[in-house]
Amino acid sequence: MNVAIDVRWRAFDHENLINRDEASLDIFWLRDESLEESDTLPDPDVLPQEIRENLEAALEQFREVANDLGAEVAYGEDERG
Repeated sequence: MNVAIDVRWRAFDHENLINRDEASLDIFWLRDESLEESDTLPDPDVLPQEIRENLEAALEQFREVANDLGAEVAYGEDERG
């Protein structure tokens, strides 16, 4: 086994991290810079609609895959037809 991989993925217990002062949960490097300017954010009313459209599109793709695999697809109460 590669030693570099073993060191990289080595588990550390809480006490070890505290003693080494490496217990910071600061995730500043994950910041989404596109959200820093509030002028570019969409209307709050638009977000739920976009989320719903994306979820419905994803659900339809799952249904197509299930149909291709021959699985029976269950529909919600408002989608029966």
